[in-house]
Amino acid sequence: MDKKTSLRLKSKQIRSNLDINKISNILTEKIRELDVYKQAQNIMLYYPLENEINLTGLLHDKKNFYLPRMNGKNLECCPYKYGDVLKKAKYNILEPLSECILCPVLDLVITPALCADRKGNRLGYGGGFYDRFLKTGDWKTLLALPHELLFDEIPSEELDVKINYIVTEKEVCIII
Repeated sequence: MDKKTSLRLKSKQIRSNLDINKISNILTEKIRELDVYKQAQNIMLYYPLENEINLTGLLHDKKNFYLPRMNGKNLECCPYKYGDVLKKAKYNILEPLSECILCPVLDLVITPALCADRKGNRLGYGGGFYDRFLKTGDWKTLLALPHELLFDEIPSEELDVKINYIVTEKEVCIII
C-alpha cells in the first residue's frame, strides 16, 4: 500500500472517532473571523459527505456562494443559495442544479480534504478534482479540518496544489 493510500485510511479512522458536528461549528466561527473570509464576496464551498467538516452554516452569511458539480474529471462552479435543491451525484455527493458559471468571479475556494500539513499540502480522496480545478484560477484557498488531521508533513506530488489557509480548532496556518 502506498503512503497516500495508507494516510487516507488512517485519516478516515481518526475522523470517525471525532465529534465532527462540534468541530464543524467551531471551525465555521473561526473562518468567519478570518480577514480572507471577511473580504471575500464570492466563495466556493463544498457540501459535506458523512464525517466531513460541515461548513454550510456559512451559507447564512451575506455573500455569494457556489458549490462544485462534477463534469467528467473536472469541477464546475454553480451558484447556490441556502435551501436550493441539490441532487445526489457520483460518490453520493450532493450537487446543485443551477447552471455553472465561469469561475474568475471567485475570491475564495474552500476545499475538503482528509488531512493536510503545515506546508499547505492537502490529501483528498484521490480523484484530483480539486487540484485540476484550483489550477484554472488564481483564488485564495482555505481548508478547515480537525486539528488531529493536521500533520507536519504529508506525501505530495508535483501536480498537487497547495492551500493558502488551513484552519483547525487550535491554529491557523497561512501559506501564501
